[in-house]
Amino acid sequence: MYQPFNEQFAAATRQFADTAAQVNRLALDNAEAVFGLQLSAIEDRVNATFAFLGEAAEIRDFDGFKNLWPKGTQVARENFERGVATGQEVFGRTMKTQGAISELAKSQFEAAARGVQGEVEKTVKAAASVGPKAASVK
Repeated sequence: MYQPFNEQFAAATRQFADTAAQVNRLALDNAEAVFGLQLSAIEDRVNATFAFLGEAAEIRDFDGFKNLWPKGTQVARENFERGVATGQEVFGRTMKTQGAISELAKSQFEAAARGVQGEVEKTVKAAASVGPKAASVK
């Protein structure tokens, strides 16, 4: 009596576990890519900043400081631009990952709805075939 229910529950549990594994894989792949992008951006910014600080440490006169000011502004601007570009790329990748996860969830819901619809149709047909027999028994 409970066998069909147990089978449906086991199938739903397997499907949920498979979907959760796929979602986790997508999320981890995204996290890995985002971490790599941010680490690369930080490395570039640190290298540019230390190169600038190395030049600043070698300056011994006022004219050197006047020449260093535009370089410092350029380093700061480039660091800001790299940060913004990295942020935009991270946002884009995250949106793509969220889209993939949403599509996965949508397909799972649609599959579950088709399964439920099939079971409802079977039950309605079974009830319709039993209905006339029960009416003739009276």
